[in-house]
Parts: sequence; C-alpha cells; structure tokens
Amino acid sequence: MQQISESELILMKIIWKCGGSALFSLIMEELEQEQSEWKNNTVLTLLSRLAGKNYLKTRKIGRRNEYIATVTEQEYQSAQTHDFVDRVYEGNAKNLVAALLQQDSLTDNDWNELEAFWKQTVKERTKE
Repeated sequence: MQQISESELILMKIIWKCGGSALFSLIMEELEQEQSEWKNNTVLTLLSRLAGKNYLKTRKIGRRNEYIATVTEQEYQSAQTHDFVDRVYEGNAKNLVAALLQQDSLTDNDWNELEAFWKQTVKERTKE
C-alpha cells in the first residue's frame, strides 16, 4: 500500500467518516467545518492523487463526482502499523509495546482496554 500525505489522509478520513463515499460538495463542507481554507483545485488535485494511488475511485452522478474509498480505514491503519513496525522496530512489535510502556504513554483505561482485547483475542485463537 502506497504512502499518502497528511493532506491526502485528511480527505480519506472525511470520506471514511461519511461511510466510505462522499460527493465533492460534502468533502468541501467538511473541510470548511474544520476551518480549512483549501481551494477547490487543491482538493481536486489531492483526490486525483488518491485515485491514482488506488485509494479512491470516482463515480459520475450527473455532473457531480462521488469519491468512493477502495480501502477501509481499518485496512489502512493495519497496513501503516505493519509498515511502521517493520521500518522503526525491524518487525518486532514487542519493542513497540516496550517503548509505549517505558514512556508512560498508556493510561489506566488504555491498559484495561488492551487487557480485555488481549484476553478476547487469546480466547478466539484457542477456539480455532
């Protein structure tokens, strides 16, 4: 999966938030609510780049364009996490977790959620 820029990610998050597809006008409305001052041409260029990287496909609805995500947010996050662990921690996820623990990056709530997730994952794997 190709890397995308921070600006492209902002647009993808808007499209994911809208259920995986959005008309250009809705994207612009969302950007305005976020107080972004991007011009139409800038947004169109970024959307075109995302389509070129196969993150989006475009569907014509009359004279309007609908942008449809071809990658879910979960798929993107998973691929980016895998890439990050490979690049920064040489594929060793344990070192990532150790770094988070050493920096006190996890709240008590994070710990509880991770523990519940871990137990559920172990339970599901033992059933297989």
